[in-house]
Amino acid sequence: MEMMRVYNLKTNRIKNPMGFVINKPKLSWLVESDTAKHQVAAQVEISADINFENIIFDSGKRTDIDSISYSPQVELKPRTRYYWRVRVWGDDGSEAVSEAAWFETSKMDEPWKAKWITPDFDPSVHPVVFTDFSIERDVADARAYVCGLGLYEMSVNGEKTGDEYLAPGLVAYDKWIPYQTYDITSQLKKGINTAEFLLGNGWYKGRYGLNRKQPFRYGNEFALICEIHITYQDGTADVIYTDTSWKARKSKVIDSGIYDGEIYDDTFCDDAVYPVRIADLDVNKLEPRRSPGIKIKERIKPAEIIRTPEGETVIDMGQNMVGWLEFTNRAPKGAEIMLQFGEVLQDGNFYRDNLRTAKCEFHYISDGKVKKVRPHFTFYGFRYVKLTKWEGEVNPEDFTGLVLYSDLERTGNITTDNSLVNRLFLNALWSQKGNFLDVPTDCPQRDERMGWTGDAQVFSGAAAFNMDVFAFFGKYLYDLKQEQKARGGNVPVVVPAHDVKQNGACGWGDAAVIIPWNMYLHYGDVSILEQQYKSMKGWVDYIKSKDDAAGGRRLWLNDFHYGDWLSLDVEDPFNRFGGTEHAYLASAFYSYSAGIVSKAAKILNKKEDAEYYRKLSEEVKNAIRKEYFTPTGRLAVNTQTAYVIALYMDLVPDEWKERVAFELRKKLKETKYHLRTGFLGTPYLCRVLSEYGSNDIAYRLLTNTDYPGWLYPVTMGATTIWERWNSMLPDGKVSDTGMNSFNHYSYGSIVEWIYRNAAGIQPVEDAPGFRRFRLKPQPHYLLKSLDAEFLSPAGKIISRWNINENGSVSFYFRIPFNTTAELVLPDTEGTGLEGVHELECGEYTYTYMPKRPYKKMYGTDTPMREIYENERAKEIVTAYLSEMAGWMLFPMFAGERSIRDFVREGLLQIDEKTLKEIDEKLSKVTVE
Repeated sequence: MEMMRVYNLKTNRIKNPMGFVINKPKLSWLVESDTAKHQVAAQVEISADINFENIIFDSGKRTDIDSISYSPQVELKPRTRYYWRVRVWGDDGSEAVSEAAWFETSKMDEPWKAKWITPDFDPSVHPVVFTDFSIERDVADARAYVCGLGLYEMSVNGEKTGDEYLAPGLVAYDKWIPYQTYDITSQLKKGINTAEFLLGNGWYKGRYGLNRKQPFRYGNEFALICEIHITYQDGTADVIYTDTSWKARKSKVIDSGIYDGEIYDDTFCDDAVYPVRIADLDVNKLEPRRSPGIKIKERIKPAEIIRTPEGETVIDMGQNMVGWLEFTNRAPKGAEIMLQFGEVLQDGNFYRDNLRTAKCEFHYISDGKVKKVRPHFTFYGFRYVKLTKWEGEVNPEDFTGLVLYSDLERTGNITTDNSLVNRLFLNALWSQKGNFLDVPTDCPQRDERMGWTGDAQVFSGAAAFNMDVFAFFGKYLYDLKQEQKARGGNVPVVVPAHDVKQNGACGWGDAAVIIPWNMYLHYGDVSILEQQYKSMKGWVDYIKSKDDAAGGRRLWLNDFHYGDWLSLDVEDPFNRFGGTEHAYLASAFYSYSAGIVSKAAKILNKKEDAEYYRKLSEEVKNAIRKEYFTPTGRLAVNTQTAYVIALYMDLVPDEWKERVAFELRKKLKETKYHLRTGFLGTPYLCRVLSEYGSNDIAYRLLTNTDYPGWLYPVTMGATTIWERWNSMLPDGKVSDTGMNSFNHYSYGSIVEWIYRNAAGIQPVEDAPGFRRFRLKPQPHYLLKSLDAEFLSPAGKIISRWNINENGSVSFYFRIPFNTTAELVLPDTEGTGLEGVHELECGEYTYTYMPKRPYKKMYGTDTPMREIYENERAKEIVTAYLSEMAGWMLFPMFAGERSIRDFVREGLLQIDEKTLKEIDEKLSKVTVE
């Protein structure tokens, strides 16, 4: 058995990246050891060959090499593969060397020989652009540097190149255009070779954007640029590149669109070959890619074939997913098959009204050959597929769901004893998968599917626990920065902005600040702050300019805001903007973002900026206190979200915090402990409750199964997170067709609370990337057990707890190599486990009887609603209260009030001795 293992080598948080932006490589690795606990030294070698005979960089054995983010000082050449390995020495004298990893540079600053070309025929006709070239020598290696607009699939000699789809992805095409790099060495042969590029509309050229009457398009023509660099074994080289010698033909893709789907005619045959011409596109906009490609990450089989009451044939995949439905074609030549995609059924029938104008269809015309068929240049968000014009028996084995999302490593998992909570976690994970197709989108199915900044911001913390999203969000933030440059610091509400002209709003524009900060905390890589600092600063400066123009009160009083979007604290059912005053929310985010910019400036050694934005944050905070708080600490904005934001964003002076926390509890009690928060309040709600002594309420909010709450959709059969708390009503009816997505990750932000508070895995600002982290689990009897695993940038962290039958609680923790954890166990008074424990690498177990009972027991402080749900508890209470106040036993009256509440209110006259007698008897009742 290995004593030490070095593994999971990444460059810029990507395993073996080829053709990415790697001007300054950041190397990282993980270590597992049976005996060593810390890295005392490391050595990194970079070589031009896999045998490490031509080493171009050798750090030597050093004690200051950081395994989370090491930056070798090395000059890189274009189009070159570099191999690297690391040797690690442990504090017990052990050592180990990794297997070789590699990264391969792009063209970097090398000029393009290739030209953008476009077919010389009707630009609405989908083309195949191709060339033939001859190879007479033995090939050592070959690379293709490619971009096709809108979307493309490349093949060489009839075989698809690479395993990516929907390339080049979604970007601000008017600002920059990413190209991809493919290793095509194994696809080439001696003699004549053919390279073909199938092109589709995609986001660049197709119908896409919020203006559905006059769709905006980045471009009106298909376009391709390609350089194929071939190196022969004799050391010579050739370059094949796009120019007017290339040819085009009309493809079998008759039409394609992100929203409407695809029409593919396998009977279409046009042998005509058409010329190409030089396209009017700027080669200088081409840049290397920044994020992992979209791939088929999973395959699932149908759960059921349904015959609906209306006689439709519908395939139920059993999971709301994003991607394609591949099928085996057995239809005769000329037969048409049509697939329509939807998320839910209504009255047992196929339904897709909530998709608005998006057709979401796939039309296929058969060539009579038995083969696998799939779309190419679209994607669908669906659970149900209506099958039309299918001939013969519908065999589930003929269908496979191809699940598409960005190629991101899964890093987190949560399981509990509660199957509904487990499904909630999976719902959030599936919504992340379905909305992480190169851009963090709001939804994957209707005529929208855009990178809304607010949605991305509120979910970014949860996303970073579930998957390695550093490169993914790095590319999104790069787009955000490009869009921001032309807007004077203003951040569009959608990135890429496409046709959206609207100014940034609080909580949405703050994505420019909060997302890079979350990435820094989770991954410990300062490069994200270096990349985004001007953008972060620009957003806060933009808000300040609006503030100054309005009189400089250090409040953000004007402008449009979405507010606490889709909250439930307004009477008007058509009001989507929430009941929390927008100026209050805007000013809160103003202060919060300024504070983060100050922290980022300090990390980047920008001392003057750090002080400037710290002072600005404090000025805004003081203005908020003056405007919205009374001298005794009463908050003038009386909503759940207002209290949550005040506490989370540190707007409340220390002497008022208990009062504000009390008012939040009071507000929740008014709603019988059901949330009313929307997009801006929900991410922080349970985190604030757990931090301010109301962990019990946080768990209650989590485990409520009725509306509104996280588990209500689960009880309704949801397999992803809904856009609205009541996207579907209890009777199974869809609540609103105008804006109602059944795959919308925003409210899945509760997952971050589960990781951070329930499991207690928390990053710390002074040691980001989990080099050091806090473990502060907070169990509660509403869950009997919880198991959280997180593959952090520093290694796998496990936090596991179980509430035992005797009321004791057991914990298990796993601390990764070369890290330390600050452990704070809950309710340890009198156990000898009080205080903060510093844990180094290893496994730890603790079992003790907590000061507060973790095993649920009934008592006189239990809400009467819960008492009434247990027959034995109800009998005990009835025996004591029937003569005095039997009318109080009715749950519709008592509700959340307990016997002791009635005593305090003067509605019951019971002495303490009797109350204790009732407590004693109730404590022996088994909780059902």
